[in-house]
Amino acid sequence: MPWATLITGCLAGTLYLAVMAHVASTSHSPLGQGIVRFAFLPAVAALAFVPRAPFRPLTQTTPVPAWVTPAGQLLLAAPTLAVTCWAQLRIVAHAIPPHAIGHPPAVYPLIAQLTGWCAVTVAAAACVDRSRYADLGGAIAAPVSFAAIALTWYAPITHRFLTEPYATPRGVTVAWYAIAAAALALTYTAMRDHWHRYTSSLHRLSSPQRNPS
Repeated sequence: MPWATLITGCLAGTLYLAVMAHVASTSHSPLGQGIVRFAFLPAVAALAFVPRAPFRPLTQTTPVPAWVTPAGQLLLAAPTLAVTCWAQLRIVAHAIPPHAIGHPPAVYPLIAQLTGWCAVTVAAAACVDRSRYADLGGAIAAPVSFAAIALTWYAPITHRFLTEPYATPRGVTVAWYAIAAAALALTYTAMRDHWHRYTSSLHRLSSPQRNPS
């Protein structure tokens, strides 16, 4: 599992957010949730490299299903992402001035949005891992995921349902969790799909060579 990539992405975003929180506290200005979204993007990009199963041709010869390896890697990565999200939210909470006017915005829509981002990234990585470009899995899945995130964020059709203040916090939460559920269903389908990348080459190696006439 690419632990180094995942941990580096999580630490890079958290460190960036800590620096921005220090600057905000020095200038006595609060941090918005937009900076949390931006700081979580390195972790999302690193997550694109997690579902890659480099020994999939070998695991297909064992009685264990081939999807067990990437699923296990994702389960191990989930606590790391959860701790990163919690740490970044705590940093933002400490950066709020004690005598700030008004209540801070709700956190649960932001958590739902970050969950949806992670689910979309995992689905893209799982689909790429079942294609002929599996060796480039994370390098393709990360830009595709960022493009999908930007499309849902800025497209006039979707941002009315997925962003505030156009949609209510409850509506944003429900929409992003629905996207996450659909992405996880697509991930499950992709992981259970058989990878036929080496089928033709193995068939040629196993078939007897004909003598030229």
